[in-house]
Amino acid sequence: MTIYSNLRELLDSIKDGVSISDGTLNITDQELFRGRLIDELALNASINEDKAVKQACQWIIWEAAREFDIFPSSIQEFYEARGRDEFEGITVPAINIRGLTYYVAQAIIKTAQKNQSKSFIFEIAKSEIGYTFQPPAEYASQCLAAAIKTGYVGPIFIQGDHFQVNAKKYRESPESEINGLKKLISEAIESGFYNIDIDSSTLVDLSKPTIEEQQKDNYTVAAQLTAYIRQIEPQGITVSVGGEIGEVGGKNSTPEELIAFMEGYRKSLRQLDSDLQGISKISVQTGTEHGGVVLPDGSIAKVKLDFNTLQTLSRMAREKYGLAGAVQHGASTLPEEAFHRFPETETAEVHLATGFQNIIYESKALPQELRTRIYDWLKANCASEWKEGQTEEQFIYKTRKKGFGPFKKEFWMLPAEIKEAISQELEAQLDFLFKKLNAHNTALLIEKYINMQPVPKKIPQDLVALTGASVKKCSCCH
Repeated sequence: MTIYSNLRELLDSIKDGVSISDGTLNITDQELFRGRLIDELALNASINEDKAVKQACQWIIWEAAREFDIFPSSIQEFYEARGRDEFEGITVPAINIRGLTYYVAQAIIKTAQKNQSKSFIFEIAKSEIGYTFQPPAEYASQCLAAAIKTGYVGPIFIQGDHFQVNAKKYRESPESEINGLKKLISEAIESGFYNIDIDSSTLVDLSKPTIEEQQKDNYTVAAQLTAYIRQIEPQGITVSVGGEIGEVGGKNSTPEELIAFMEGYRKSLRQLDSDLQGISKISVQTGTEHGGVVLPDGSIAKVKLDFNTLQTLSRMAREKYGLAGAVQHGASTLPEEAFHRFPETETAEVHLATGFQNIIYESKALPQELRTRIYDWLKANCASEWKEGQTEEQFIYKTRKKGFGPFKKEFWMLPAEIKEAISQELEAQLDFLFKKLNAHNTALLIEKYINMQPVPKKIPQDLVALTGASVKKCSCCH
């Protein structure tokens, strides 16, 4: 695959399959575009060091997706229908992709197509954006490119996961911390993230005497950020917003905490604007930990998840507040026999990340030389995270997520047969999860509820001179 040296080389490379005129893109050869061009565009949208080339590739992918009837979408209406009990027993997998994003996304979509499913979410957390070197525009471009490559048609749900408040920074300067989150949210929504999980659960203060006081900062900030999302969301799209009442890895959530959060959140939202749409789901803590609990040999301890609490909170969220239900984080490293319980307990959504990362790193197809270089880099650059008493296996397991960013180009340049072998391993696990979560055979249900809204993106200024385009105002501008 070609890494373009400049915009002119990019345009020359795609001219047989794409035309750009007056700020509008048209696909003139779909077979060529889906066969060769989309691979090169995805590559350059991810690792090209020329900012103008990278942004141009991301714009071309966005506009091309619309040509192929693929639309970044909000899952809001689907979750509203679940809140009205119009269907049941479906848990939506939300999958964090930390590396090999273009290829992992293809594995997810291929599995979804095999299972006649459209109820799945691509997501990336605030922290992951940083250490995997995947800003929102890049991440969205990879998901959309994967959809084009696989022949997918329909809505693509891209989610900002754990858009989290840093409690220490918030205590020092609330306004500065909130403004930083607003900037990230704005960048994400502009990039097609029409699903945002606000995580202000870090502000829960269990030392306060009442549950309402413990949750106050949490629900106040969640309401404030929800109001901001409503101000900037594109016309015709209601961004699906999630809240969180208990920090993952902490104390298990209770019905009393759910009530305190929701009552305070609703009141705070009404004070800001009585007509604002609130959250569609609520994340809770029921016993998991991100990445799992790592034993000295590097294996994962079996965690006993409290499904009774999860079921109680999910039911209460639906019946009392009209939400889709509860969301479970940190689920990918749970034992396989646990996953069928999620749809049985009417869990709305589960977040899956580390398990897929593990498949990549532990794949026999991954060259040992690359694995060793990454692990050596971690030992040299993440040594401050090596806790006293940790074995080397525990340290590597906990930190190897941070190898995807510095070695992004090396992952991209792996031979096609290696990436295909890893993808097949991923597809096998994904197929298992889609079936256990009852997320298969949902395509018609998604099509029934999701109203896809095209959102044109303004052509990058650097492309204007070369294509004779005029800069148009995008439809998301108010």
